[in-house]
Amino acid sequence: MYEALLRPLLFRLPPEPAHHLGLWGLGLLELAPGIARSRRRAARAERSSLKVHVAGLDFPNPLGLAAGLDKDGEAIIGLFSLGFGAVEVGTVTPRPQPGNPPPRLFRLPEERALINRLGFNNLGMHALGARLRELEWRPGPVGVNLGKNKDTPNEAAVEDYVVGARALSPLADYVVVNLSSPNTPGLRALQEPEALARLLAAVREEVVARPLFLKIAPDLEDDAVDEVVDVARASELDGIICTNTTVRRPVAHPLAKEAGGLSGRPLFDRSTQVLRRAFRRSDGKLPLVGVGGVFDGEDAWRKICAGASLVQLFTGFIYGGPGLPRRILDTLEERVSAAGLDSVAKAVGRDV
Repeated sequence: MYEALLRPLLFRLPPEPAHHLGLWGLGLLELAPGIARSRRRAARAERSSLKVHVAGLDFPNPLGLAAGLDKDGEAIIGLFSLGFGAVEVGTVTPRPQPGNPPPRLFRLPEERALINRLGFNNLGMHALGARLRELEWRPGPVGVNLGKNKDTPNEAAVEDYVVGARALSPLADYVVVNLSSPNTPGLRALQEPEALARLLAAVREEVVARPLFLKIAPDLEDDAVDEVVDVARASELDGIICTNTTVRRPVAHPLAKEAGGLSGRPLFDRSTQVLRRAFRRSDGKLPLVGVGGVFDGEDAWRKICAGASLVQLFTGFIYGGPGLPRRILDTLEERVSAAGLDSVAKAVGRDV
């Protein structure tokens, strides 16, 4: 129904208004928790062979929503109702900021891709904190993805992340340091080993009772991926999210010239290469989250076999709609059974 009817209607709207309309609809389920619970049961979110234990947390299944879709925690209950095993909100900054001027979100339907240069538009950490305090139903982990304000210079970036962690980590199930968005000038420079180690050490001091993850860019060279993994392990991080959007343009499309991060199907191969490299470098001892170009259960299975303990969606969800989480979980359950395994966790890294 979504692909045949609703998506064509939504895609008649400009991307950002369509996005807000979808979030508004999912947000209505906060007013009807009984319907949300019923919808989640129908999606069969809890399946014995798909339960995973990662970074000290229990996930009912390995499929999560990536940060960026629900920046301000407006639709957490509605998103959980679709079957996601985890929902990550943000990116959130200490102070509210409007982000970059529109237009700043572009669809490339022929490529099953998006380009965004939103620029961490969000209502700020206090607004998100208020929503998380009011959250009454949390059937899976809720992560908070942290960024810095655009007008905060890199020399002062540590304080932005520390302030965000201090305010929001008690309200989250896990925390993510996002240094990989291409839409905040200079942000990716903080992935350099020395700056990264200093920043992670400061945030780690604040996030003592929650798992701490780092989200990295797909545009890192292989040696740089190795360095980031080494710093993450030395900093006692609980995992790495591989990956954010790319500034590369492996597509020929009229909109490919637009500035911003490319996500979706064209990102799958590179994000999976980074994932596989990080798994090898960590000897499989650092939990990894695979995100980038996942559109169906086979894509999710490939991420898991390449080293992902968890998988996340963003662009695939925009194109696949509210029924996609259940379809992915159905396929994963079938693949686990066909492989003769009793748990999806036993498939992690099997192809590496």
